[in-house]
Amino acid sequence: MKYIFLMLIMVSSTILSAQPRSNSDIKNGSISGRVMDAQLNEPMPYVNIIVKDANDKVITGGITDSNGTFNIKKIPEGLIKVEITFIGYKTIVKQETIGKGSYNIKMGDIRLEEDAANLDEVTVVAETSTIQQKIDRKVINVGKDLTTAGPTASDIMNNIPTVNVDAQTGDIALRGNQNVQVMVDGKLSNIPPAQLLRQIPSTSIKQIELITNPSAKYNPDGMSGIINIILHKNVNIGFNGNLNFGLGYQLEPKFNSSIDMNYRNNKLNFYGSYGNNIADRQNFIELEQVETGLTQDIDLLDRSNSHLFKFGVDYYINEKNTFSVFTNQNLFDGGALGETALLFEDPADNQLQVIDNNNENHSQQYNINYKLDFDKEGHNIELETDFNLFDSDVVTFNRFTGAGVRPNFNEFTDTERDRTTINLDYVNPLSEKAKLEAGLQARLFTTDLRYNSNARVQDEFGNYIPTSTSFDYERNIYSAYVSYSKQLEKWSYKLGLRAETVNVTTFAVDTDLTDNTVTEFPFENDYTQVYPSAFVTYNPTEKNSYQFSFSRRVDRPGVGQVNPIPEFNTPLISQFGNQELEPQFTNSIEVNYTRNFKKGSLTGGVFYRLIEDEINQGVFVDRSALGSGRVILQIDNFDNTSAFGMELSSNYRPTKWWSFNASFDMYGRTQRGFAESLDPTIENPTEDDIVLQNTEVDNLIINFRVFNNFKVTKKLSLSAFAMYRGKDTGLNFEVDPLYFVNLGLRYSFLEDNRATFSLNFNNVFDTQEVNILSERPFRQEAEFIPEFKTIFASLAYRFGGGKYRAKSRKRRDNDEKSGGGFL
Repeated sequence: MKYIFLMLIMVSSTILSAQPRSNSDIKNGSISGRVMDAQLNEPMPYVNIIVKDANDKVITGGITDSNGTFNIKKIPEGLIKVEITFIGYKTIVKQETIGKGSYNIKMGDIRLEEDAANLDEVTVVAETSTIQQKIDRKVINVGKDLTTAGPTASDIMNNIPTVNVDAQTGDIALRGNQNVQVMVDGKLSNIPPAQLLRQIPSTSIKQIELITNPSAKYNPDGMSGIINIILHKNVNIGFNGNLNFGLGYQLEPKFNSSIDMNYRNNKLNFYGSYGNNIADRQNFIELEQVETGLTQDIDLLDRSNSHLFKFGVDYYINEKNTFSVFTNQNLFDGGALGETALLFEDPADNQLQVIDNNNENHSQQYNINYKLDFDKEGHNIELETDFNLFDSDVVTFNRFTGAGVRPNFNEFTDTERDRTTINLDYVNPLSEKAKLEAGLQARLFTTDLRYNSNARVQDEFGNYIPTSTSFDYERNIYSAYVSYSKQLEKWSYKLGLRAETVNVTTFAVDTDLTDNTVTEFPFENDYTQVYPSAFVTYNPTEKNSYQFSFSRRVDRPGVGQVNPIPEFNTPLISQFGNQELEPQFTNSIEVNYTRNFKKGSLTGGVFYRLIEDEINQGVFVDRSALGSGRVILQIDNFDNTSAFGMELSSNYRPTKWWSFNASFDMYGRTQRGFAESLDPTIENPTEDDIVLQNTEVDNLIINFRVFNNFKVTKKLSLSAFAMYRGKDTGLNFEVDPLYFVNLGLRYSFLEDNRATFSLNFNNVFDTQEVNILSERPFRQEAEFIPEFKTIFASLAYRFGGGKYRAKSRKRRDNDEKSGGGFL
């Protein structure tokens, strides 16, 4: 025991003798400053700051934020060397001394100059995708490994944690819910999301943001949150660009190509792009009514031919003023050619419907932006106006053959839609650690639809009559927001409040063209709501981070959900909108934890949502054809419901040649509502035989996905993606589990790896299929067989000088605006 005691005394003496004589405690210091581009006089984000001691041993470090600033703490006393490094620029090394009178060193503006010898080392797209957890969003940096997964944004979305895309319809869901806003560079588009995602080339995507609890600065639309796609923007000096070609095939060919170019001098940046997506998609659907033995076999060919053009100019007037303008033009020509066969127990009763649908639409966007910077760093005001136009002409020919079929009929639908958004945003850094943001917004939206059919509707005598329907929809939203954020030593928080006044007016007119009988359906809905939000983060160490957030949101009915004009018809199914649909409101709480490792990171989180007046799809018996087995799909408001879930995601690099992103998520929800049912064995049924059932369904969905990237050589990489999606049970449908494996290859060649060849093979083991069971209004089984097993090859080439400039330009809703690429 005495030896242990002596050892403790010796150790304590050694420690005490090593302490500074002037002070019994070591004082830690800090350094702060801002990194600027020497030629452009602009802040440079993501610059590396490395702090070393006198022996060149690394002590600590960090990176600059979006405003080019850095603040590195916990630096011990003594002589230090500060290295400021960024690819394509000369490294700067400065010596400072942390000590008495200079514990908090302010280095001021540090100006980096180009290093001409290293400019060619810059690459536009990172090799490997990474996932970052920020205070109010999850950011997926899209690398070449992820773009290999497919030619369009729709193809790579299933590789993103918590995101699912319906392979047949293209509908996107976040956390198992399709009530999600899809934005491109922080802006909504008039183009339907499913069509939009299939038109954006995957190679044009820089980042994908998953914003599950939006702050007050965001529009509160979308129950499950916002998916924001950030596109690449060339800000290179001189003339630069990218060229991409892709070809896919299973049963039908799929081709896409794109080119984007920019030219920049000191004050002007001109950029433009063109992209196309020409694809045919084959779908086979089998729908069986179990009790009656009636089967629908649907063979559908979906055709799409889209062309996208973009042109814009950034004018950097001086250090304080920036003016930008751009336009997007999207031309789409597509449609569907389908056959629906009704197969009865008696073949003599069989029927066949042939649908020939043609859809032409033109979307236009015009955007003007002006930003004024004040003398204080980060203090600015910005005005932005965004105007969208959308025109669509849809013609559908319906032809019937067989026993007792209805007459042939044609449908003509014209749509004119416009959206104007005006934003005024103000940012004031009250101090180095506190910031005030405020803004005003007006969103003006109108839609005019005109529908004509020569024999869609039946009268009370069973005769089919020609009809005309017009539908006018107007929604104006006026809002104001304010938020305050503050950074403490280990804590930070952001509090916000958004207030909105909404005016909705709809007016539908049905006209019987045989006698010009007119029926009017007016509807108005005005409401004012307040949407609070709160975010708190705690960083006890550099490796651990905790986040808590709360927000209130709204899911406003879309035009397609309220439009009384039929969306589609088959012999046994029709789908209509609901003009009197009310918005649903969501209160959401979320908690996340992030652990950073030397070779990756791990993020886990839980959330809970309380949904008021949930919007969901109901299945109703068609009262105009009782006993025929016909049903109507219609969106309606159901009772309040709740949802909860947990998520676990990680990106890790076990070795130099292997990296992976993996995620596991589990969602539970309780749905309450009603559904109609009718016993199909009843002869000559009446409306009294229809049973209205109050239903409650508990659903638990489990998803797992992993994306592996294997670097074989410096030029050759392989990828493997596997996904499992568990059973999904709703009020009216139950979807069986789904699983599949995709493989990919990427090879870079030519000087500086300017060219890249990619090859991917989806659904390698042919396991991907969609099976659905419905119990209401009667038992039905469905199987969907799209083109899952596809092969896709692409070639990309980057041209130009590659003189990279770090340009950070504010984008609506997340302080970074991107103007290049598509849409």
